[in-house]
Amino acid sequence: MPGYGIDEGGVLLRWSWTLERLATSHEYWLATSWPGHSPHVLPVWAVWHEEALWFSTGGSSRKARNLAAEPSATLTTENPREPVVVEGRVERVEDRERIASFVHAYEAKYGSAGGIEFFLANACFRLVPTMAFGMVETDFTGSPTRWTF
Repeated sequence: MPGYGIDEGGVLLRWSWTLERLATSHEYWLATSWPGHSPHVLPVWAVWHEEALWFSTGGSSRKARNLAAEPSATLTTENPREPVVVEGRVERVEDRERIASFVHAYEAKYGSAGGIEFFLANACFRLVPTMAFGMVETDFTGSPTRWTF
């Protein structure tokens, strides 16, 4: 994988390829940092919405506490044969209208999830990408593509 996004004879991936995977992945892996900076990784459900990955977790969960202390994270899609890895800044969303918009997108993807009150009682976050990386296993040396924002 020389270059990680430098075209060295392969066909770099299109951003539309990445968006499709971000929109259709069912599970995502979320990596945050424990105090002391060791990694903490757990699966979450998320939606690509308003140019960011949105997800929710319990307000006092380890994920929420880690993000309160260090508001950066990495989210990956579920398919290791065509992965998308997104790094970025995470912001907690508390505005009811913005959460309602997220809930609408979430329920369209996953079905009913308890409505807006469930999400208001928990912690809602959006990860705004600073970097994304994608690749296709069948073109392991030619497809790796990196986007920076």
